[in-house]
Amino acid sequence: MAKVSIETLVSELVHEEEWRRMRATAACVRGGPRAVQALIEALRSGSPELKREAAVMLARLRDPAAGIALVRLLEDEDDAVREAGAAALEQMAGVLGTDTAAELVALLPITGDEVSRRRLTHLIGAIPTAVAPLCAMLKHQDPNRQIAAATILDHLLDPRSIDALIDAMGQPAIRDLAVETLKKLGAVRDRIDQAFNALREVEGPVEREEARMATVIDLLHIGRPGVEILLEYLEDEDWLVREAAADLLGKIGDVRAVEPLMRRLERDKDTGVKELAIKSLGLIGDARPIRLYLEAIPIRPLRVSAMEALAKIKDVEALRPHKDLFDQLRADRDGLVAYNAGLIADKLAALAEPESRGGEGTREDDE
Repeated sequence: MAKVSIETLVSELVHEEEWRRMRATAACVRGGPRAVQALIEALRSGSPELKREAAVMLARLRDPAAGIALVRLLEDEDDAVREAGAAALEQMAGVLGTDTAAELVALLPITGDEVSRRRLTHLIGAIPTAVAPLCAMLKHQDPNRQIAAATILDHLLDPRSIDALIDAMGQPAIRDLAVETLKKLGAVRDRIDQAFNALREVEGPVEREEARMATVIDLLHIGRPGVEILLEYLEDEDWLVREAAADLLGKIGDVRAVEPLMRRLERDKDTGVKELAIKSLGLIGDARPIRLYLEAIPIRPLRVSAMEALAKIKDVEALRPHKDLFDQLRADRDGLVAYNAGLIADKLAALAEPESRGGEGTREDDE
């Protein structure tokens, strides 16, 4: 039985026969780095249809190695290919490195039409690692590039840009914009500091819980500009402040919060902080905390939240090594635990079905 190469399988993502498409999908999911490289090559040399399907698959695999190749799709002559590349980059925003962000930022000065420029600006704003290359562009000799970078930084309002904006006050083309952005950043810091200082002053368990919820509602509208400051408060000495910070970070949904929330879940001595860390991680849907969720299942105050977070993981395939556990938990006495275990088991079964049918097709074809 001849072995089909991963390159051939990738090309079959757009085959007219359904079983071949399913076989190709299954091979890419389990193919590791070789599959990623074959998909990247398809982005470079494939037909427009194959480029679109390869972009979709790379977004599913979430391998940051594909970032730069996906950025180059934004310059493709086919509009549907450009849209597929942009969609994949947005889905992968949380895992993309500074190298990919720098490639996107470098496109700013050479992107002319308004639709493409809006698409590019949106992507840069969605990728947390874009702040560093934007700050670097503030020092560029071309005033137009300085203005482009300063404009996006004004939109992002990320505290990591403060030092670069202070330096930029010496650049005539962007002095006023830098000053205005720094004022906005100062206002964000003051608003969050005031809210948490007031929260610390509240006494009484009922009053403190009500104040925590009110603080979350009050600060939620700040969104991503507050993330870096909230990460600082996640380390606060007051457990109620840590709870509020964890709650806000989950509702904002920025991937920068994943590892700090994981540390809270793993090390915090307060069960309430742990519970909100799990819930917030679940809202983000990242697969990195899987081990911590599994370890929390035997802990009664955390087990339902842990199962709900597991059920919300976007990369369902990452749960496959624990399939036996989820099958077992389908019969758990706690209805919510059993329900979420069933959701996970059903998703895994649905993913395995195309692989099984594709395997049958492979044997038939090779014989």
